[in-house]
Parts: sequence; structure tokens; C-alpha cells
Amino acid sequence: MTNPVFNNSPVFGDPRQQRRGGRQAVAQGPAWGTPGAQAADAATLEQMYDAPPATTRETGRLTYDDVIVKTGGLLALLVVVAAATWTLAPGLWIVGAVVGLVLGLVNAFKKSPSPALITLYAAAQGVFLGGISAVFESFYDGIVGQAVLATLSVFAVALVLFRSGKVRVTPKFRRAVLIGLVGYLVYSLLNVVLMFAGVGGGDFGPLRSWPLGIIVGLVAVGLAAASLIMDFDAIKRGVDQGVPAKFAWSAAFGLIVTLVWLYLELLRLLAILRGE
Repeated sequence: MTNPVFNNSPVFGDPRQQRRGGRQAVAQGPAWGTPGAQAADAATLEQMYDAPPATTRETGRLTYDDVIVKTGGLLALLVVVAAATWTLAPGLWIVGAVVGLVLGLVNAFKKSPSPALITLYAAAQGVFLGGISAVFESFYDGIVGQAVLATLSVFAVALVLFRSGKVRVTPKFRRAVLIGLVGYLVYSLLNVVLMFAGVGGGDFGPLRSWPLGIIVGLVAVGLAAASLIMDFDAIKRGVDQGVPAKFAWSAAFGLIVTLVWLYLELLRLLAILRGE
């Protein structure tokens, strides 16, 4: 015997049984043209017109609640794993970084979201952030709390600006952010190459030392905030267009990626400000 909840569902139920049931109801009902049939038909139509319209949840479409729940759940998992890694094995941050990078690329290029892979990505990022945060905290007391507070503040400001309509995601805005992201990526790769080549500089590479590192850090934070606004706009368009609810996982994944980047940039920026 199958689960009656799924068996009676219009989505999970057996369509052959549903069609068979419909034919039996028609066959057993009063013949068309009789007073009973006309009364039943009029009552059915009146009931249909009086019924409230189906909500987005009932139609299986994406809602803001879906995105909030998925994002909150992934963030909670990330924080729990980060706390455990910080306490038990901060040295695993390198493993978390590699695994998180691989899973991030896999999820980014998947056409259909995979809740399992996205959850594993959040866990891997928790390992990475927990370990790297412990390292920063060992050098700069209280820096992690400052970075978390700054991340939440930037997120709140970006959301308020988007909701107020003062910042709109136009094609010009997208092009500007894209150019900035590409330029920042090239700059960061060059910094890494110079660092491994032994070129002198600060703790984060020759191109991220004082005072240039402060300017680059502020630009990176601005780009991350702009990316958040673009994420909000993409989620709004998804809800307005009625995309399937499963894409709430994709929206949550995108927000987690941007928030992790924003936190790391703020952590590095605060370290440069507090460094000797």
C-alpha cells in the first residue's frame, strides 16, 4: 500500500487512477440535460468562481519565504560547522577551501539545483571559514566579531537600498559590476603570482599591502555589495516570473557565495587596518 498522502496528491498520485476516478464520477452522475445535471453544473461553477486564487506555494512556484528558509538553513549549517572547526581542527581550513571551490564550481554550472551538493558546499565553506577565522583571531583579537558585524551591516544596507529603489539593477549597472569583477579577479591573480614568486610585500601579497591594500579592499567590499543587490534583483525576477520552487536552492546558494566573499574581504581589510 502506498502512502495515502502521496497517492491522493495531484502531483505525486497515480494519474491513471485519477483519470479512472474522473470517468467513474461522470458515468455515475446524472445525464447531461437533466435538471439535476444542470443544477450540479451551476453549483460547481459558482464554487469555482467563489474559491480564492491559488497561491504561489500551492502552484509550486518560488516564494521569498522559500529563499529565506533555505538561506537561513544553509547559514546555520555553515556557522555550526565553522564553530566546530574553529574549536577542534582549525588546520582543516585548506581542505575546506579546496572542497568548497570544487563544489562551488559544480553547483554554479548545474542547470538544475542539487540540494545535497549545495548543502555540502555550505558545510565545506564552514570548515574553511572556521579555520581561517581562527587563524586571524590568533593574530588580531576580536577581528572575527568585527568582520561578522560588518558583513551583516553591508548586507542590511544593500537590502535597504534595493528595497527602496534608490539603486536599480540596469544593464549599465550590470556591465559596470562585471567589469569591476573581472578587473578585481585579474588583479588578485597577479597578486598571488607575485607573492609565490617571492616579490616583497605585506602578508597578503605585494599588491595588497598598505596603503594600496586598503583601497583594493574597499573596492572589493563595494563590488560584493553590488553583487548582493544583483542577487536580490535576480531573486525578485524569479519570484515575479513564477519559476519552480526548487530554484530557491539556487538563490540561497548564490547568496551564500556572495556573503562568504564579502566576509573574507572584510576580514582581510580589517587585518590590514590593524596590522603593523
